[in-house]
Amino acid sequence: MLKNSTQARIVAVSVSDRKGVVKHNVPQARLLVEHGLEGDAHAEGGIRQVSLLARESIDKMRAAGARVNPGDFAENLTTEGLDVCSLPVGTRLRVGTAVELEVTQIGKACHKGCAIREQVGDCVMPREGVFARVLKEGVVKPGDVIELLG
Repeated sequence: MLKNSTQARIVAVSVSDRKGVVKHNVPQARLLVEHGLEGDAHAEGGIRQVSLLARESIDKMRAAGARVNPGDFAENLTTEGLDVCSLPVGTRLRVGTAVELEVTQIGKACHKGCAIREQVGDCVMPREGVFARVLKEGVVKPGDVIELLG
């Protein structure tokens, strides 16, 4: 789950004020309990409050010819050093000093007209994107350490 004993961390925090658009990176954001990222169009409670995608997954798409960056897959938190798609549902994570998340879903169906799938013939989000609910709120920012909790 942790890659090569590297410390897992957040490399980007991304939000959008409406659905169906690429998210933009922000210096920090507040995660709200049972809601998601404050100000993000996808924050509506339910089981998909926050989305995570590994930078390593984005790098795969870059290697396939896609010009993509953190937030382009509509993920809220881009991670590094953590194989997020191998985390079982129910896994709990601490992000930074306060935030706690619980993995609720691995992958999702790619929406019709996915620009990345059309550009390179594939998209990693359906297989490698992870969704979580917020158990403890707080602010997250790039550089925050991610810990697996018992």
